[in-house]
Amino acid sequence: MTTTATQPGSAALRFLGAADTVTGSRYLITTSSARILVDCGLFQGYKVLRERNRSPFAVPPESIDAVVLTHAHLDHSGYLPALVGAGFRGHVYTSEGTASLCRIMLLDSARLLEEEARHAAKHKWSRHEHPKPLYTTADAERALERFVVVPEGEEERVADEITALLHPAGHILGAMSAYITVAGRRLCFTGDLGRDDDPLMRPPHPFEGADILVTESTYGDRTHSSAHPESQLGDVVRRTVRRNGVVLIPAFAVGRTETVLLHLSRLRERGEIPDVPIYVNSPMAISVEAVYRGHPEEHRLSAEEVRRLYDLAIPVHSIDDSKLLNLRGGPMIIISASGMLAGGRILHHLQAYAPDKRNAIVLTGYQAGGTRGARLMSGERTLRVFGRDVEVEAEVVAIDSMSAHADADGILNWMRAAPSAPDAVYVTHGEPVSADTLRLRIERELGWRARVPEHGEEVALDG
Repeated sequence: MTTTATQPGSAALRFLGAADTVTGSRYLITTSSARILVDCGLFQGYKVLRERNRSPFAVPPESIDAVVLTHAHLDHSGYLPALVGAGFRGHVYTSEGTASLCRIMLLDSARLLEEEARHAAKHKWSRHEHPKPLYTTADAERALERFVVVPEGEEERVADEITALLHPAGHILGAMSAYITVAGRRLCFTGDLGRDDDPLMRPPHPFEGADILVTESTYGDRTHSSAHPESQLGDVVRRTVRRNGVVLIPAFAVGRTETVLLHLSRLRERGEIPDVPIYVNSPMAISVEAVYRGHPEEHRLSAEEVRRLYDLAIPVHSIDDSKLLNLRGGPMIIISASGMLAGGRILHHLQAYAPDKRNAIVLTGYQAGGTRGARLMSGERTLRVFGRDVEVEAEVVAIDSMSAHADADGILNWMRAAPSAPDAVYVTHGEPVSADTLRLRIERELGWRARVPEHGEEVALDG
């Protein structure tokens, strides 16, 4: 950890997550009279990163006055129940859409953590004699009680001499970029930026400018493929159905599942894929339908299109029904979380169907380093699941053009709307190569000062 010394009483920004990885977004702002966090996410991927979730928080949680949350994905929100369990008692300020999604996602995350701990104890695959979840359903419920909705475009006082302003970031429902004013300085945290050409979500609000910009860099070293995702998806579905196989689609329950269903719906309407059963085996994804219906201003779909998406698939609610899918066999399509094969019901389907070469696994988005999805993309064909090795004989297809993140060109184009250059740009939320590649492009193409901060680093905000 590197820390830049600040003067007593000065305002500072400390990078407690997403500084050397694409997960665990946590940014601590400190003044002489207040502390706030921007995002409070889970670390995912490599074990050395996941272990940070179990480490004591960098400052006493009870000393934090507030959290400003950019969006609901767990790498931005998923540590909140643990923070509350450790003593945080402030408010969580966010958009209405994010608050609605977190009510689904945090409770689901807690349930999965509890379920995994019970499974580990029963089958003795954990190195701990009595494995415990990172947090419980009760912790998640207490965290949700702390939420306060901030209307879009309205400045909200979140702590002593600190205000927050939220503007849409695209990406998923409720996603916002956060403009934080502290010590006379304006900071902008992009959160996860969406795409101008996303088939589901509306584009991000243009960058209004700031003294300090903290940007994501998930796709900072690449541009999205020009191949149309529907064409790629249709090809793999047709191939797999001809083999009488099963198409497994790991997909994030919020955003990606809807995008996959949208493409499958259009393919089905045009008669470009066979009429085989499509299952959505994610209670969380099923619950999100009401949120999409309640926020038509944020996405491109009509009420009729939303209805058709969810009518297309057969929802799977119970664990018993999920287990039955593993006995059914093909042809069929199963969409299930998590999108990076990090946990959830998709792992049981992986055990059942990955060893059969008739089947296919379709990766539809970014795969963070250290996840099973990343290992599959790199060519590995043996995955460790619930303490056992699973041999992957199924076809593996990656469709990165389905990502809901802006690519490097998209991020730079968003930045170009600024009325003037920031004093500093901090490039975060990306793997090291992605972050440094974007940093170099910001410096060369925009002429702005940019750098990649280290985990735990602290920088002064005043002066």
